[in-house]
Amino acid sequence: MNQLTIAGHLGADPEVRFTSSGQKVTTLRVAARARKGAKDDTIWWKVTVWGEQFDKMLAYFKKGSPIIVMGELSKPEIFTDREGRPQVSMNITASNIMFSPFGRPDSPASSESSSEQEMAHASHDSSHGQGKSDASFSDDEIPF
Repeated sequence: MNQLTIAGHLGADPEVRFTSSGQKVTTLRVAARARKGAKDDTIWWKVTVWGEQFDKMLAYFKKGSPIIVMGELSKPEIFTDREGRPQVSMNITASNIMFSPFGRPDSPASSESSSEQEMAHASHDSSHGQGKSDASFSDDEIPF
């Protein structure tokens, strides 16, 4: 099993759908910045949440919300973007989601109670990501 922790901002509101058997699946699109020398590079992650385990938290997440996700890394998928260039889709199945202490949330998550913060951190101990990020993304910038 590959475990990975990413910190970033949501590029869109969470998307909820149901499988044919009725199981709930929530998809998050997370932009995480990686510094390469003096240049910042954005890596887009598709995060899959199965079931209702994070439903109380997900209501607080909106486009631009800072977030930390821990989960299992899936095999990357290669696709062709609108300009015909090959791109890589990075996918994670979430095992834990936390409110990030980094960034400036523009959602009700910034006014959450201490009991909600404790609930968000109760599943796992972790190290946190670094840095701040401007979380204004257009739909055209999100690769999937």
